[in-house]
Amino acid sequence: MTSTGLSHKRILITQAESFMGPTLAKVFAAQGATVIADNRELQDPLLPETLVEDAGIVDVLVVNLAVPAPTSLAVDVTDKEWQHTFSHLVDPLPRLCRAVLPQMLERETGKILLMGSASALRGIRRASTYSAARGAQLAYVKSLAMEVASKGVQVNAIAQNFVDNPTYFPEEVQANPAFKERLRREVPLGRLVSPEEDAQFAAYLCSDAADCFVGQVFPVCGGWVN
Repeated sequence: MTSTGLSHKRILITQAESFMGPTLAKVFAAQGATVIADNRELQDPLLPETLVEDAGIVDVLVVNLAVPAPTSLAVDVTDKEWQHTFSHLVDPLPRLCRAVLPQMLERETGKILLMGSASALRGIRRASTYSAARGAQLAYVKSLAMEVASKGVQVNAIAQNFVDNPTYFPEEVQANPAFKERLRREVPLGRLVSPEEDAQFAAYLCSDAADCFVGQVFPVCGGWVN
């Protein structure tokens, strides 16, 4: 999908060295955007505000947050596991949005795109903590979008799974015969979505051509959720 309208945009990408960050930065830059790639983790409650202040004008905020997914049975989940996952995936999201929204609302234009997970859309064994955190992200995006849409700011999310990225599908996982069989069994596409395919769609959602979407959650998962 070809995106339009990125050449004049300043796009801030969080945790740009992990998850979808590197490919997003590459695709956005190729389409003319000024990419502000921040590589810090965001557990410090004050860091999101500092990050946005340092970035200056932000036309688009891409919230790219990732943490290795715990695989505990629900009955074995500890408070530490729960708090660790939520502190990485959930807590930074509203802090980032609160930091960037004042300037967007003042200009009456802007976009926030969450790179989320389809694990919140379909039950997965041994993923209760991770799925809950990703679900909280999506719920926040939907509610926030309703508040700011009339003021010219669009907030949406990509809910992905089975997208080739080094955080969740490193080479050793992809080479595992059991994973290959799972891919054939569970994903109608029969393969991983490429990172470029995912990033091209993200670029479209960040462009001027996508001003009509409000609080939408777009599954990008090769049909795993449909």
